[in-house]
Amino acid sequence: MLSSAGVHRRQNPGRAHIGPLDGLRGLAVAAVLLFHAGYLSGGFLGVDLFFVLSGFLITGLLLAELDRSGRLDLAGFWARRARRLLPALALMGVATLLLAWAFATPPMLRAVSQDAPWAAAQAANWHYIAEQIGYWNAAGTRLFAHLWSIGVEWQFYLVWPLVVLAVGRGGAGGHRRVAAVAGVCALVSLLLMVRYGTAVDTTRAYEGTDTRAFSLLLGAVAATAPVRDLAGRVPRAAADALCAVLLGGLVLSWTLTAGEKAAGLFQGGMFAHSLASAVLIALLAAVPGGFVGRAVGGALPRRLGEVSYSLYLWHWPIYLLLPQEVLGVGGWGRTAVAIGLSLLAAVVSKLLVEDPVRSRARWAVGRPGRAALAVAITLAVGTWAAIPRPNPGAGTVDVSRLGSP
Repeated sequence: MLSSAGVHRRQNPGRAHIGPLDGLRGLAVAAVLLFHAGYLSGGFLGVDLFFVLSGFLITGLLLAELDRSGRLDLAGFWARRARRLLPALALMGVATLLLAWAFATPPMLRAVSQDAPWAAAQAANWHYIAEQIGYWNAAGTRLFAHLWSIGVEWQFYLVWPLVVLAVGRGGAGGHRRVAAVAGVCALVSLLLMVRYGTAVDTTRAYEGTDTRAFSLLLGAVAATAPVRDLAGRVPRAAADALCAVLLGGLVLSWTLTAGEKAAGLFQGGMFAHSLASAVLIALLAAVPGGFVGRAVGGALPRRLGEVSYSLYLWHWPIYLLLPQEVLGVGGWGRTAVAIGLSLLAAVVSKLLVEDPVRSRARWAVGRPGRAALAVAITLAVGTWAAIPRPNPGAGTVDVSRLGSP
């Protein structure tokens, strides 16, 4: 909406639902799914877009609460995050362990039983780093390999609210301090990625919370009042044109980036991708009704974005456990079946588990230990699945065609 001065009004990410951002999530998860299927060489960069979106939305919520009340209910924040993320994660984890026992190859079964406790503890990324499990080469035998990114987000959620609480009070001054701290920390994170990204095995640079934090932190910068005000002063036509250029650049980078060995990827390439994502998000939040906002916020990408979390959780185990040929169909046909099954699992998870927990349906209300119980079940089933059993290897799949998650 244009004001009399010819600029549009800004929206507070902590107060308003911004439809095009759901669409961005949908595009990001589509890129990741196609990458894992072996069809989009740079689609793994969709994870960075997820990170930037998370940093933007979470920081917007935290700053809105501080502006409103002068305090943060940290316990309430962490409880909301748990209700949002843990039920779907626990359901997928238990189901994956059961399916692995039934269909996985022996090496895959051993790996998933070793990884399950770390996935439940939201520390899969550091487990893979500490065990020197080469991410790009070994992921085809790890059903929980994709949960490294969930671990990064959880670890950010634990620390960042404390930082915002410490420096974010005081209205506009607090926002400026949050932006400054986030910006400086993002640069430090970039330097760490550059340092570790020169190794032969880039797992440490790719999965480290410290080396990937810049994406979340750039999103945090975009959520502060100074950046929102700046985005709000861009004329609508110019903002829409810039959104088109940025979105086109992101999609082009997913298409042209030649996998994890792309030149410059760990020397600033991922940072540039995240920075472009942050600018795009800030502008879309300021002008959601523009041409790009309406396109990205269309029904299909928006609906895909609404199930993106569960879709991300389910797709990798399904990719690995699904036979190489389904009803005699491989290639794109198998990919379509895998994505269809992943979508079905994501929708069922959202409707029957995630939404009832978030809306506090009668069966989901109370029980402070519900999340802990779900994690305990995951751990128990993981231990049970570790018991050696004869296995027909029915779920073998040619992982050479799959991208690493």
